[in-house]
Amino acid sequence: MSRAALARAGLYLGAAGFLLYTLFPVYWAVLSSLESGSALFEVDYWPREPAWENYRAVFEAQPFGRNILNSVVVASLTVALSLGLGLFAAYALGRVRFRGRLLLLYAILAITMFPQVSVLAGMFELINALGLYNDRLGLAVSYILFTLPFTAWVLTSFMREIPKEIEEAATVDGAGPWSLLRHILLPLLRPGLVTAGLLAFIAAWNEFLFALTFTLTNEARTVPVAIALISGASHFELPWGRIMAASVVVTLPVVALALVFQRRIVAGLTAGAVKQ
Repeated sequence: MSRAALARAGLYLGAAGFLLYTLFPVYWAVLSSLESGSALFEVDYWPREPAWENYRAVFEAQPFGRNILNSVVVASLTVALSLGLGLFAAYALGRVRFRGRLLLLYAILAITMFPQVSVLAGMFELINALGLYNDRLGLAVSYILFTLPFTAWVLTSFMREIPKEIEEAATVDGAGPWSLLRHILLPLLRPGLVTAGLLAFIAAWNEFLFALTFTLTNEARTVPVAIALISGASHFELPWGRIMAASVVVTLPVVALALVFQRRIVAGLTAGAVKQ
């Protein structure tokens, strides 16, 4: 066998091993969601009697549909706030030259390095003072703490890649600031907007600590907290089948978004990888 064939076989084996490593937990989650009772503790790679009632019980035992709606609303608000603020910040950081601009960029990125628990007390006081406790808008406001820095960083990279001559030509033709933003910048920034928006959506969809701290009832509670609060007959008898069914249900929207926008995500990540 030639060296090229061996290299190709090694590449395929490596790819297969990587797929097995990443997809097996998903497969096991789906398998566990179709088991109930003692079958959950038996090694069985295919359910003999699928317990579809686990999925039905998720919505019957609690207002899980309301929790999903809350997550959609909160994640959408987070994306809108992050992209709206991040777009203007990216224009200032990518177009306006001022002293300390690079330092400011690194400071924005450094904000994401702080653990959430370190700012939890201060954020709680802020949300409570604004009257947004147990409110979906309060969650969105708190989530931009960790979604906005990444959004601004990615969009700044894209903004620097757009030639200034395009804006100058549009300005000469009579385009105002809003026309320039709507007809010139937004179409050129679309891959970056999709990438940053989807990553912000996923971060908001999966966030747990702020959602647990800043909500009290199902009126504003999101799905990660709702799943954590699923309980059984006693503390030692958790309905793992129902918990895994709920996890599978809330994972499907994220997977669907990733599949729909996968080309734009790849284009956004590669085009945004520029030297600062």
